Amino acid sequence: MHERSRAISAANSLKPSTSLLLFGATGDLAKRMLLPSLFALHEDELIDADLRITGTARSELDDEGFRDFAKEALEEYLPEDRRDSGSIASFLERLQYQPLDASTLEGFDDLAAKLGDISGGLSIFLSTAPFLFEPTIKGLKHAGLTGPHVRIGLEKPLGNDLASSAVINDAVASAFDEDQIFRIDHYLGKETVQNLMALRFANMMFEPLWNAGGIEHVQITVSETVGLEGRHGFYDDTGALRDMVQNHMLQLLAITAMEAPAEFDATSVRDEKVKVLRSLRPVKPAEMVRGQYGSGAVAGNAVESYEDDLGEASDTETFVALKAHIDNWRWQGVPFYLRTGKRMAERRSEIVIQFKCVPHNIFAERGGRLNANRLVIRLQPEEYVRLMVMAKKPSMDRDGVTLREVPLDLSLTQAFSRARRRIAYERLLLDLIDGDPTLFVRRDEVEAQWRWIDDIRSTWAKENMEPKSYGSGGWGPSAAIALTERDGVSWNE
Repeated sequence: MHERSRAISAANSLKPSTSLLLFGATGDLAKRMLLPSLFALHEDELIDADLRITGTARSELDDEGFRDFAKEALEEYLPEDRRDSGSIASFLERLQYQPLDASTLEGFDDLAAKLGDISGGLSIFLSTAPFLFEPTIKGLKHAGLTGPHVRIGLEKPLGNDLASSAVINDAVASAFDEDQIFRIDHYLGKETVQNLMALRFANMMFEPLWNAGGIEHVQITVSETVGLEGRHGFYDDTGALRDMVQNHMLQLLAITAMEAPAEFDATSVRDEKVKVLRSLRPVKPAEMVRGQYGSGAVAGNAVESYEDDLGEASDTETFVALKAHIDNWRWQGVPFYLRTGKRMAERRSEIVIQFKCVPHNIFAERGGRLNANRLVIRLQPEEYVRLMVMAKKPSMDRDGVTLREVPLDLSLTQAFSRARRRIAYERLLLDLIDGDPTLFVRRDEVEAQWRWIDDIRSTWAKENMEPKSYGSGGWGPSAAIALTERDGVSWNE
């Protein structure tokens, strides 16, 4: 057992698994993310040599067919410099496959037989359509694939509102205790998101200012240049609010705003996050913007409108901007501006902490103009932390002082140049196997998120708020600009 696994095992009741079961093993997520991530863990010797990986899905494959599928996935999605790795053959030897129709109980008996002895610990990664959650849990229970030695990772979507989410969570809870349930938000597997906690709680300089006394506002942006990408049915039923804000963006907000946990463990971290989520004030109609992309140009290429992409009329939003407030002592009066959208000017995920100006500018009479400090935490496409500070421009002027805003950069790529940039699922799969739930979402967090989101959707319905059109390749509807400009704030662009 690895040293990390021993430490986690000592802190949790679950021991590292010796078997991993992937539902949806022939799907797009497995092809693009899961199989390359598992290969990376294998190549870096982060998982035990005897860990067996079993794939299951409706596809009628045998073991060799699944290995061929996995090999093609690695050849397509691994970076070129790793496609000839000598570890691929040994990784493929770990894999086996069992076809399954999750709607019938009998298929789960065959699956259990394929898995064999799971007394050493079984981790399940469940990526399936929402309507299959209940029958899948019943099938696992029927086949004896539950119990204290089993844990289950749940990939979203976990419902489309609080009520439907509760149905899924109740079904899972009928077979697994809460400490065995690992709800996945892949943003929490990103190194920069974890670095946000290190930045806050491993450095003394920020914490005295990390409150309403030192911070003017916070911006969180998750923008995409892509459109539907073949997700037509799912996305039109979901929209930007439920696809991005309900999970990824609210988790980023919670980590940004949380109090320091007593320890860096699952209970302490998640206790502090849920306090933030429960403190979110309901959003007023004037504090929200819905949008839907029209035709335009992205990266110089002409693109069609959302309705043209979809092939029919729709009132689904592809853009959301919100002004959120956290009603507690630390953040009273500090607005959190959230925005996310498709077909935007650039792909970007970032958190911007705008500090307040110094109380008195001693350089004013000599022409020195000040900007308030700004901390930019970029999650993608590049990963960096940038602190904008004021510095004097070198000059020999006798009477003037020219100040310029300059960045203090921490590029994670450069600072850790020998470290390979990892897929977020590598961390989450490893933690699932090892039994560390710190970077997974607890049920009370999910419920707090859905309550806030359901209230927003209820307001949309009451106010008959239709999506405002915006041109592809821009930064959303003009109303999103007005949302911040009314407060004298500009989006970080």
